[in-house]
Amino acid sequence: MSDRRAPLQHPSVMTYEQMLEKVRYEGAYPTRERAEEAVHLVLAGLGRQLTGDERVELASRLPIEAARILTAQIPDTQPLTGWAFVQDLAARTGAPVGPTRWDTGSVLGAVAALAGPDLLTRILRQLPSGYPLLFGRAELTPAA
Repeated sequence: MSDRRAPLQHPSVMTYEQMLEKVRYEGAYPTRERAEEAVHLVLAGLGRQLTGDERVELASRLPIEAARILTAQIPDTQPLTGWAFVQDLAARTGAPVGPTRWDTGSVLGAVAALAGPDLLTRILRQLPSGYPLLFGRAELTPAA
């Protein structure tokens, strides 16, 4: 019997440096530092949205430096929709919404790869609408 909350059960297969390079490549950032700024911004924002087992399990799959950014945040009592999440990140940095949306997709794409499909599905069930597209998935809604 395993404890799903044990943070060391799933060691990350990617180092923090590799994660930054993936984000830099996917986001077409000119420097590693710019990619790292995006990673800090988006992971801190995600840390304010996720709770429970999904938060713990995601942290266990991220490189330790990224997990610290995620878990250093206190979850908000009122979760934001995907669009409000991007707007909140833009407001926190004073950046335009368009580039902030780009940063969000670049970082959450790397997070999705580390999380894996099953955990990502559980994370998306926890979050309000609008997040699947940020993670690079289609957002399907039931027919009315």
